[in-house]
Amino acid sequence: MLIFWFVFLFVIGAAVGSFLNVCIYRLPVEKSLFWPGSHCGHCYQRIRWYDNLPLVSWLLLRGRCRTCGARFSFRYFLVELGTALTLVGLFYAEIVQNALRIPYLTEHHSAILAGDVPMRAWAVFAYHAVLICFLIVTSLCDLDHMEIPLSVTVTGTIGGTLLPWPFPNEGVTFPPPNPFQVPPFIPSGAVHWPVWNPRELPAWMHEGTWQLGLATSLAGVLAGTVMLRAIRFLFGVSRGIEGMGMGDADLMMMAGAFLGWQPTVAAFFASVLPGLALGVLQLFRKGNHPFPFGPALALGVVLTLFFWPPVGNQYRMVFFEGTVLVFIAGFFVVALLAIGFLLRLIRGRAQ
Repeated sequence: MLIFWFVFLFVIGAAVGSFLNVCIYRLPVEKSLFWPGSHCGHCYQRIRWYDNLPLVSWLLLRGRCRTCGARFSFRYFLVELGTALTLVGLFYAEIVQNALRIPYLTEHHSAILAGDVPMRAWAVFAYHAVLICFLIVTSLCDLDHMEIPLSVTVTGTIGGTLLPWPFPNEGVTFPPPNPFQVPPFIPSGAVHWPVWNPRELPAWMHEGTWQLGLATSLAGVLAGTVMLRAIRFLFGVSRGIEGMGMGDADLMMMAGAFLGWQPTVAAFFASVLPGLALGVLQLFRKGNHPFPFGPALALGVVLTLFFWPPVGNQYRMVFFEGTVLVFIAGFFVVALLAIGFLLRLIRGRAQ
């Protein structure tokens, strides 16, 4: 049964990748996703359904239009194949291997290995698969146009407010908290952590309620958009140029709706290393030109999604102590201003 699920997800993933290609091509230029139907960009003839099968049609036609012979970009095939492999890999890592260490999946591990995947497990998988699909679209739009469509990020933000912590762990017995741990160990769900220490939440925002889910998502939305906009403003004041686009803030706003505010903050710092690597690659390819930071942010979000459960609990006290949070925020504001002014001085001397 597991092999059946892998094949099934590969086929579904290829079809989803075909739709993502449509989104990547049309949304940045504000075209409808549904009209007109798929057509050749050279001869404008409608592409028949049997020539529009994901992966298969591209291979059979060797990436060309049946009518006029114009070549289609190889990236269409890569997006379909990449999305298919991503969904299969996500299912294997998240559901079969339980990389997120979700207690509910641990309890049902034997059934999952036998192919009997519970509906709650499918819900967790679908929730994160939707996030990754949105990240694929935003990343490729940013690469193509240096712009992330607001229609994508707003839709993703709304979609990310569905599941409250600790779904799917309702009814699962957790080990008793250690009285010497403040706050206690926090088990991951589809959303890793709630908006605040579960011991200190009000009675109307208890575990598993839509109120807690909404508060967690809204806190993530605010953390993502405010943090990136603040960095953009501070860097602009100190450096004298824009350091980050508004679309980057919208991307993190969307990610915050899925992850909550704590992993969203960590995701930005996790994106620094991929950002440096992409920046160096851009420097060699195009010289000293602005480069899209959206793909690096998307990689940071995916890294945080998988590494937060083992890493986050090691530093949970930092994220649930208001005084510590204010101190850290103040430190980074001062550090960012200092770095910006230093770069401005160096740039001035270089001229």
